[in-house]
Amino acid sequence: MFDLPPVTRNIVIACTVVYFLQSTSGFPIDRYFALWPVGPLFQPWQLVSYAFLHAGFTHLLFNMFGLWMFGAELERFWGPVRYSNFLIASTLGASCLQLLVVSGTQMLHPTVGASGAVFGLLLAFAMLFPHRTIVPLFPPIPMPAWLFVTLYGGLELWQGVTGTSAGVAHFAHLGGMLGGYVMLRYWRGKRR
Repeated sequence: MFDLPPVTRNIVIACTVVYFLQSTSGFPIDRYFALWPVGPLFQPWQLVSYAFLHAGFTHLLFNMFGLWMFGAELERFWGPVRYSNFLIASTLGASCLQLLVVSGTQMLHPTVGASGAVFGLLLAFAMLFPHRTIVPLFPPIPMPAWLFVTLYGGLELWQGVTGTSAGVAHFAHLGGMLGGYVMLRYWRGKRR
């Protein structure tokens, strides 16, 4: 854990502390910091604060695992400032697309979790290291990063459109990928 680069380590610690506060404090943290649909419960800071909250221990565990697995390497590659900017872009992309999708529905449930940022990291990892081998947990079949992320993104799109896996913010995941992609394109344009 302490070999993690500083931004990744601090986010893992912050998300873990916030999760335990959610679980034990009795304060309605979700009411103020989860991402609510635009309406009476929505506040602008929720566009970022929702990423530090999680719906359960498994949700937290998988997001922190993804942050450790992909984020640590990207932070070492980019450095802490560029990495932080990328995480913010992915988080904002996730929250904005999620709000856009739910604006036409009667959904009254908030969105929580760092999944959007993690999906942005997945996309960046696949774009920067496309031929790196990844062995997913399910199914444990080795495949190149570009293929894994393409299949995973396609599955998220299919599940979001068909409404399978109720309670999962599939469009937030796709929005994280979109926000990350826009940031990568912006950086590439500045380099030219």
